[in-house]
Amino acid sequence: MKKLIMMAVTVAASATAFAQDNVVKEAQKLCDKGEFEEALKIITPALTSDATTDKAAAWNTLNNIHYQKFAGIQQKKAESEIKKDNTPYDTLGMHRSIIAAMEAALKCDEFDRQPNEKGKVKIRFRKANQDRYQMGRLNLIQAGLFEYNHKNLDNAQKAWTLYIDSAEDPMFTDIDLTKDEYRAEIAYFAGLVSYQKKDYASAVKYAKIAAQDSAKAADANEILLFSQKENCKTKEDSLAYVGILKDLHKQKPNEDKYFNLLMEYYSAPGRQAERMKWLEEEITADPNNKMAWALKGEAEMNSQKWNEAVESYKKALEIDPNFIQVIFNIGVCLNSKAIELKDQLADKKTGGLTTANLNKVKEVLNQALTYMEKAKEQDPSREKVNWAYPLYQIYYSLGNKEKSAEMEKLLGN
Repeated sequence: MKKLIMMAVTVAASATAFAQDNVVKEAQKLCDKGEFEEALKIITPALTSDATTDKAAAWNTLNNIHYQKFAGIQQKKAESEIKKDNTPYDTLGMHRSIIAAMEAALKCDEFDRQPNEKGKVKIRFRKANQDRYQMGRLNLIQAGLFEYNHKNLDNAQKAWTLYIDSAEDPMFTDIDLTKDEYRAEIAYFAGLVSYQKKDYASAVKYAKIAAQDSAKAADANEILLFSQKENCKTKEDSLAYVGILKDLHKQKPNEDKYFNLLMEYYSAPGRQAERMKWLEEEITADPNNKMAWALKGEAEMNSQKWNEAVESYKKALEIDPNFIQVIFNIGVCLNSKAIELKDQLADKKTGGLTTANLNKVKEVLNQALTYMEKAKEQDPSREKVNWAYPLYQIYYSLGNKEKSAEMEKLLGN
């Protein structure tokens, strides 16, 4: 009895498999008659059914359905353009069909190259699909452009990434499609649309391909850089981002945006030591980089290293004598140094200063005054630097009542 049951199960399974394979054949017949929607209805379940023994044939039938639909609409389009009669045709259907056809062809090849029940590989559909898509895949470019112009970013990405990825798919074994004239351009568009979709991993992937072409390298590197920046989730991501940024800065040292992005990165909390190391690298690479000297001075000023800060700022002034922010900051540093010096030299009991020590403090204050008055002279309306309060402090400390009162009035006190 058990043997009979097993035989019945086997017969039933064989019948089901036979029925599913017949479905594939029926779908192809409907396709050949141009009944594409009906063909799609019956082929779709067979693609994933365990009863379908020939998945490669099923996917190839789906490929045929979509491609023949695409080809039919494309023919109508061509005839309309020749006749100039404006005959309507399904533009959306045409572009969606070539995308779906290409996907199905690649899936067909994936199953086709799998070993059969005897462990042998017998590829049946590859040659026909190579002939169809070696040139036919070019239609993916226009499909992507149509979808992109109609704000369908998902399908635009699908079309353009299919175009790039299919060139290296096993379906095109022995055919080199990686050197075509459109590869870099479409890789750039694939990277761009991926970035716009916030799919940063894909954006990086395709931007790297586009960047291999010198004509697209600059634009592709922008996508690569900002995708990496947006995708900084781990320490490794951050290091990858700053590595790309440094490479681009090295390639184009006069491009301010790369320097500014590095400055932004190293200005983040907790990166003070890294920032100083980077600035020293910048100065070594270009001793005439006034911004590097100014930023070094700023870092030293924030650490209350007044002498070091002043020296760095003076280096920046040697390069640009009218660097107003640096002039102002030297004044601030020297004023702060004078305040600190006064506290250090003051008598521990009385808080007073000897004449000699007072003169030491005044000497530094007068140096501060020189720079702060120069800042006032260059920026009288205080649009770039607000010199009023530091100048009031200096005048007051020097005992210049008239000038300190003038500043106090300016401050509204």
